[in-house]
Amino acid sequence: MPPPYQAVFFDLGGTLFSYREVGRWTLDALVSAAARLGVDASTREIGTAYRAASREVNLGYADRAFYLHSDLFRDTFRAFAEGLGGEASEDFLDGSVADLRDALVSNMVLREDCLETLRQLRDQGLYLSIVSNIDDDHLLPMVENSGLKQVLHDWTSSEEARSCKPDPAFFRLALKKAGCSPEAVLFVGDSPEHDIHGAQNLGMTTALIKEEGTTAPLQTGRVTAAPDHEISSLSELISLVSR
Repeated sequence: MPPPYQAVFFDLGGTLFSYREVGRWTLDALVSAAARLGVDASTREIGTAYRAASREVNLGYADRAFYLHSDLFRDTFRAFAEGLGGEASEDFLDGSVADLRDALVSNMVLREDCLETLRQLRDQGLYLSIVSNIDDDHLLPMVENSGLKQVLHDWTSSEEARSCKPDPAFFRLALKKAGCSPEAVLFVGDSPEHDIHGAQNLGMTTALIKEEGTTAPLQTGRVTAAPDHEISSLSELISLVSR
């Protein structure tokens, strides 16, 4: 029999925070970026150019064990500008990356059942941690402003770890902080490639959270991983950890 769970690790975006409205704020930031470029493009053309740029850049970053997301976003906006026939100056890139960061930090909202579920898990004696592929200037204000700081034991960004999921070094740092073995951890995330594949490779049990109408970002399609559990709400974890 496997040992009882001692810890639950969570991804951030798409897991604790919902992606349901992310397309709307992202589009606002992209429209501002297109205006900064001085190009005449419809919202459809802007969206199409950004999706194409994301696919191109994501594939180029997929095999890197570590990268800053500010660099990934910067390269994406550079390809976005080229796709619209514009020229990506340093001022354009600085402003576009900052606008996107501010939009995400300001507008991402926790799932409705997030804080109450985490309180109940913590009351059961479980160690709770965030393991997020994002830079500190995203993660820290989101933890501070959302109320997560009061219910979590720790949180780790890929910037702090100098490693990005699914690279095993990130998971090992999270395990070291929690002081437990992989077999005693339930990892909850929305990304089959980053969360499920990466956690399973170290021996963690995994739960994939799904939200209708949303897709985890930065997927390449190169990796398939079947989670141990699938859930549609965080509150389902209460009974799951008790099995």
